Amino acid sequence: MSQHFLLSAKARTLSLSKVMRLSDDEAFATFKAIRWAGNGGEPACPKCGCVAVYEYKARRVFKCKGCFGQFSVTSGTIFASRKMSFRDLLAAIAIFANGAKGHSALQLSRDLDCQYKTAFVLAHKIREAMTAEHKSLTLGGIVEVDGAYFGGYVKPENRKEDRKDRRLAVNRSGKRRVVIVMRERNGRTLPFVADAEDEAVPTILDRVARGSTIHADEAAAWDVLHTRYATHRINHSIAFSDDGASTNQAESFFSRLRRSEIGIHHHISGQYLHAYAAEMAWREDYRRTANGEQFLMMTGATMAHPVSRQWKGYWQRRLA
Repeated sequence: MSQHFLLSAKARTLSLSKVMRLSDDEAFATFKAIRWAGNGGEPACPKCGCVAVYEYKARRVFKCKGCFGQFSVTSGTIFASRKMSFRDLLAAIAIFANGAKGHSALQLSRDLDCQYKTAFVLAHKIREAMTAEHKSLTLGGIVEVDGAYFGGYVKPENRKEDRKDRRLAVNRSGKRRVVIVMRERNGRTLPFVADAEDEAVPTILDRVARGSTIHADEAAAWDVLHTRYATHRINHSIAFSDDGASTNQAESFFSRLRRSEIGIHHHISGQYLHAYAAEMAWREDYRRTANGEQFLMMTGATMAHPVSRQWKGYWQRRLA
């Protein structure tokens, strides 16, 4: 019997112990090499792009010879104004990359010996950077579309006669929302969050190319998709697939997100549901990528992503 990829040696190319043994100078050099990989690891001014810079010996700061501006390796990135050491930042990314079903902020705070608030914001910054590629993503070909409820919780009553249908909006807490997923057959995954499936139609029309084929279930919300796409509808009360048409890969994403919610985070607020859904889509797309390569992709994404308008000064409640 063939071995699962995650159990193979090819999947394990990242050693957390090696990351933790790095000195802060070595971790700083790693960030330099990743951020300015196009310039051979040599710093370039983030304001004017000049590659002629001074390097201060007393502290890790550079000064541009062109515009005379000072900058660091994290200036203008999502880690700007950081207080955590470079080694701890690399360790946080490595720990985060190794979580096949995600990594909770509480566990990350214990791993790094930092406050829960610090770990919570740090994890969300990594999520924002790694999933930024979704903003310009357009799907095509065969695209599976489906929706499922996540987030929030309404505890059921003890007696059966007192229980309410929690699927109805009037009986929900307001935190439970629908994650809509669009997934190319053997391709990329694009999730977003709405209050109901029918609210997702404009986004689907915008993010799925014309001429594509949509596979969806029998929900009435998807009827309008007939006007633009060739569609195959599957009645799940009869079969999971029909003549090659199915939403099995969309369901695979929901399975990963559900296990993340139940087994890792235990509770996901509707306010942050889109971030966790996007993270699980990224992990689903790169599930066959070695953890070392995922680590480099995440680190590169944090160095390429601008300052977060949502998470900078989050606990001070600063407005973006």
